[in-house]
Amino acid sequence: MKFDWFLKGMIAAVVLAFVFPQPGAQGGFLHPEVLNKLGIALVFYLNGLSLSMASLRQGVSRWRVHVLIQTSTFLVFPLLGLGLMQVGQRWISPDVLLGYFYLCALPSTVSSSVALTVAARGNVPVALFNATLSALMGVVLTPLWMAWVMGHEGQPLDVWPVVVDLLMWVVLPLIVGQLSRPWLNQWAARHKGQIQVVDRLTILTLVYTSFSDSVQQGIWHQYGAGVLIQTLVVSCVLFFLIYQFMQFSARLMHLSEEDRIAAVLCGSKKTLASGVPMAHLIFGANPALGLILIPIMLYHPLQLAVGGLLSQRWASRR
Repeated sequence: MKFDWFLKGMIAAVVLAFVFPQPGAQGGFLHPEVLNKLGIALVFYLNGLSLSMASLRQGVSRWRVHVLIQTSTFLVFPLLGLGLMQVGQRWISPDVLLGYFYLCALPSTVSSSVALTVAARGNVPVALFNATLSALMGVVLTPLWMAWVMGHEGQPLDVWPVVVDLLMWVVLPLIVGQLSRPWLNQWAARHKGQIQVVDRLTILTLVYTSFSDSVQQGIWHQYGAGVLIQTLVVSCVLFFLIYQFMQFSARLMHLSEEDRIAAVLCGSKKTLASGVPMAHLIFGANPALGLILIPIMLYHPLQLAVGGLLSQRWASRR
C-alpha cells in the first residue's frame, strides 16, 4: 500500500518528459537509441543474476496450480484483452487499446508476487516457481501475441527483427546473469537493496525516454486527463474479472487454501519491470509508446494496492 519512491519516480519521470522532452527524445543528447538498449540489457542481466533456478525445482510438483497460473497469464488475460479491443474500439484510442492488449500479454511479476504470497501465508514455492517460469515464457509468448494482434489490426509487426533484438538484449543478458551467479550470487545477496535501486532507476530512465518521444511528436495534444481516468477505470474492471476467474477456478479445482492464495496473487499480476524494456524492443521508435505504456503503468500500482489488502486479509486467517 505504500506510495514508495518508485511510484513517485514514475510520476516524476513522466512530468520531466513533458517539461524537458528534448534530451530523451530521438536525436536528443541522451542518445536514447543507445541508452535504451544498454538499459534493457542491464535490467535483464540483473534479473538473471537474481533468478534462482532452485525455485523451479522446489515448486515443480504442484502442476495443477502451475497450469492455472500460466493459463491465466498467457491465455485468459490476452483473451480479455481481445474482448476489450472489440468492445472499446469506439471510445478508446487505438494506441491505448494496443497498450491494454500489451498489458494482457505480459508475464507475471517476480518480486511482488512472491512478497505478497509470503505476507499472505500462501504457498511460497509455488509463487517462486510460477514467477520464474512466467518471466522466462514471456520472452517468447509476449512478442508472439503482439505480432498476431498487430497483424490483424493492420499494423504488421516484423517479428524476426524483434526476436533478434529480444535474443540480444533480453535473453543473452539473462543467460549471462545466470552464468555469473556462482561467482556473484553472495555479493548480489549482500547488495540486494542497491541492485534493486539500480534496476528501478534504469526502468525510470526508460519511462522518461518513452514519454519524451510522445511529447516531442505532439501525440498528447489530442488527449487530456480523461485518458488517465478512463484507463484507471478499465484497469479496475480488468483486475476484478481476472480475480474472480482465479478464485472460481481455484475452488473448482479444489486447491488448498495456500495454493489458492499463490494462484490468485501470481495469476492477477503483470510486470512493469520487464514490460517497459520489452516495449522498447517490440514497438521500437513508435511515437505513441507513451500512450501504449499508460495501461501497465496504472495497472501496476493498482495490483500492488489490491494485492496488499488481500494479503493482509488472508494473513489474519486462523
